Amino acid sequence: MSMTLLYQTHSPFARKALVFAHEVGLADQLNVVHHETSPTVRNDVVFTENPLGKVPVLLRQGLAPIFDSDVICAYLDTLHEREPLIPAASERRWQALQVQAVAQGIAEAGIAVRWETVRRPETLRYPALAEGYEAKLVASYDWLEVSLDTGADLHVGHIGLATALAWLQFRDLPSFRSGRPRLSEWFDAFAQRPSMLATPLFGDTHDIRIQVPETRRDRANFPSR
Repeated sequence: MSMTLLYQTHSPFARKALVFAHEVGLADQLNVVHHETSPTVRNDVVFTENPLGKVPVLLRQGLAPIFDSDVICAYLDTLHEREPLIPAASERRWQALQVQAVAQGIAEAGIAVRWETVRRPETLRYPALAEGYEAKLVASYDWLEVSLDTGADLHVGHIGLATALAWLQFRDLPSFRSGRPRLSEWFDAFAQRPSMLATPLFGDTHDIRIQVPETRRDRANFPSR
């Protein structure tokens, strides 16, 4: 089956879906197409496939699009014959989904911090809100230092967490490293996996409309491996 993944090279959520595809051996079945998205700049191509206007979106021939990253990963996990990365039952399932939820939360908190410190016009920023989201990041880092199942077999939560932490580091947001050697060691090892090395983060967020050549905006293919 050939599928198209609407992607963004600096999105932790899009990268999660692509890393997952690599880990289950499906990356070579994806046509990866970069799309810039922002709440302040409408991308009509993405909105056509996802009413939230966000990537990632998985396009399947003759079938409805699938979004967001959690749903895409769950779908991809049904297409391969390797060990499932979303455990079907027992405490392994709940641990994997718990780590995935924390990963989703820290990525969302990091985005909120960026809005209040970088992306929103300075006169509209709310420092107390940024501090509140930073506190969520710190508390989550502390929880992960103690609770992350670093010795467990690979699961979807690990992928979500690694791509979230990589993005937080990429955007120079509050660090997870200080005083957390266990989490840092796990991340550094995970970052060397072929799936992570094949999907580097790059690019800038555009919250105002810029002129992008058609070949870049709608048809640029980024290698999936």
